[in-house]
Amino acid sequence: MTMTTAGIIFVLTLVAALVAVHRPFGDHMYRAVSGARHSRVERVVYRLVGVNPAAEQSWAVYARGVLAFSAVSVLFLYAFQRLQNHLWLSLGLDPVVPHGAWNTAVSFVTNTNWQWYSGESTMGHLVQMAGLAVQNFVSAAVGIAVAVALVRGFARSRTGELGNFWVDLTRITLRILLPVAVLGALVLMVGGAVQNLSGGTDVTTLTGGSQTVTGGPVASQEVIKELGTNGGGFYNVNSAHPFENPTAWTNWVEIFLILLIPFSLPRVFGRMVGQRRQGHAIAAVMAVLALASITLTTAFELAGHGTVPQAVGAALEGKEVRFDVSNSATFAAATTLTSTGAVNSFHDSYTALGGMMTLGNMMLGEVAPGGVGSGLYGMLVIAVITVFVAGLMVGRTPEYLGKKIGSREITFASVYFLVTPALVLVGTAAAFATGNSSTALNVGPHGLSEVLYAFTSASNNNGSAFAGITVSTPWWNTALGLCMLLGRFLPIIFVLALAGSLARQQPTPASEGTLPTHRPLFVGMVVGVTVVLVALTFLPALALGPLAEGL
Repeated sequence: MTMTTAGIIFVLTLVAALVAVHRPFGDHMYRAVSGARHSRVERVVYRLVGVNPAAEQSWAVYARGVLAFSAVSVLFLYAFQRLQNHLWLSLGLDPVVPHGAWNTAVSFVTNTNWQWYSGESTMGHLVQMAGLAVQNFVSAAVGIAVAVALVRGFARSRTGELGNFWVDLTRITLRILLPVAVLGALVLMVGGAVQNLSGGTDVTTLTGGSQTVTGGPVASQEVIKELGTNGGGFYNVNSAHPFENPTAWTNWVEIFLILLIPFSLPRVFGRMVGQRRQGHAIAAVMAVLALASITLTTAFELAGHGTVPQAVGAALEGKEVRFDVSNSATFAAATTLTSTGAVNSFHDSYTALGGMMTLGNMMLGEVAPGGVGSGLYGMLVIAVITVFVAGLMVGRTPEYLGKKIGSREITFASVYFLVTPALVLVGTAAAFATGNSSTALNVGPHGLSEVLYAFTSASNNNGSAFAGITVSTPWWNTALGLCMLLGRFLPIIFVLALAGSLARQQPTPASEGTLPTHRPLFVGMVVGVTVVLVALTFLPALALGPLAEGL
């Protein structure tokens, strides 16, 4: 069997599995966020935090809940790292430096999980488990909660209420993320992932001392990071490490977990708005973009553009032989199409055009299928922009799901889309203007790509890296931390404001001139608008970086 054939079978089985679980798992998530009854454990949580689960919130109150919870989480995680040497299971590791603790706290709370450090030689077990892994859950739950609030904005009318953030956060964590994480961890343990607090790994050469880092609770944290579409591996080489990703079939499982929730959320959307075909249309847009990306990334890596790759038959540098080129490329596409950031190969070693695809996936806004929750609300914002453009083309007031898209709504949608490109391009320019781009391993087009990738990953809350760049300096940790913070919470505020505006409207009955938004024509339009918006925004930067290198 050739590598290409094996890669095709790998992707087809993945697609078949996602199609099979789309309906049952999507229905389970719908019941979790829409049910009227609260479990005993959930009621205990509400009493502890002083929340009335029957009280619903306006978009502004919902947003304040998101921001307050996230602010407290940042402070807690920052203190956890700074006090690490005084904590149980610290493994004798020193406190994390202030600028690094800030970057990591923001990184994990924003669902980015960018790592400027080597996990096994910087963080003790308690910080990894009770700090970072907890944020893998709750930061993902925040994203789903915001997506659900936006969908309620489409589904409800003449109301200012979007649900209760604390109820959504609790239910999503306890009913969706925790159960699947437990099952996924068991599967990875069967596959050979380590789950213990012993079995030392010498890190003397990394630390200059005589410390020993144990095998650690790798299996549980691995499945948490994949399920929450987070990066942040226990080991520096992430899912390329045999303790985290032992075999080719665990590689398949991890990709499946990365895509499971984002591809099932459109089912929740369709059921909540009472039109399941609308959910099918959004899922179709995601699938078209994802399959195109996986195909192109794999093709570029198998073609091996460049003298040495062509001589050996493929671009093998930086890839694990356990996964081969095609499965590594599929993993890279999946993690950059979502907000995962996990890697099982070295993206900096990809061919110029293969590396461009990983960049382009993030520049799409990570909507195919995107991060946990953030992918759905990002795609719905693009759908709003699409119906607005279509309305201008035919001279009608644009509508989506019976809601008019007026100046207020399109303003929120437009500003949402502009936030991350502004952060990426301004950040990249600032790095070169201040001389901090000199920490890149390479010069010329590839050096530009390394800097551009860092800011693209941070601003889109992805967390992966080209890696051929040193980002452990105070300037980089501060700048990337700001990009992660603004790239996460400014869009969330605009999404919730859009949801509040939509929820207050009276639905408009469909007429002969209403654009059907569940048909292939609309699917093609949304795909086209997504690609065009990204091309218009980022083409000059890509032309100076990976395209120039590829040519």
